[in-house]
Amino acid sequence: MMDRADYYATKLAAETDASDVHAARKAGDDLVIVDVRSDEAWAQGRVAGAVHMHYSEIAARAPIEIPADAQVVVYCWSPGCNAGAKGALEFAKLGYDVREMIGGFEYWVREGYPIEDADGVHRRPVDPLTGVARVRTRA
Repeated sequence: MMDRADYYATKLAAETDASDVHAARKAGDDLVIVDVRSDEAWAQGRVAGAVHMHYSEIAARAPIEIPADAQVVVYCWSPGCNAGAKGALEFAKLGYDVREMIGGFEYWVREGYPIEDADGVHRRPVDPLTGVARVRTRA
């Protein structure tokens, strides 16, 4: 039987979430965030600054477009979608340092982080079930 600590350490090495990705970006970490969804999903909105590469294209495109030493984070729609896992597997097969963003685009949006679409970069209101709306006060 696998030791519980080993299990969770392994799981955390392979996964991240929207709040950790956002915090890493704010801290200046150089992440390549890859949206592995369809063209239609990409057009509806994506994590601001993400790269679009459907999971079926990763084997052919990633070695040309993404540096081999990049820290890669992949995402799909939501917890009900396994395209993120498919994308992470493809990057891992190529030897990339890759993690899947659990919660996907759904939780990125619900937590109020920047999204991008044809109209530019914007944010949607924070969903109180998934994130904390921070109110700025004047000192």
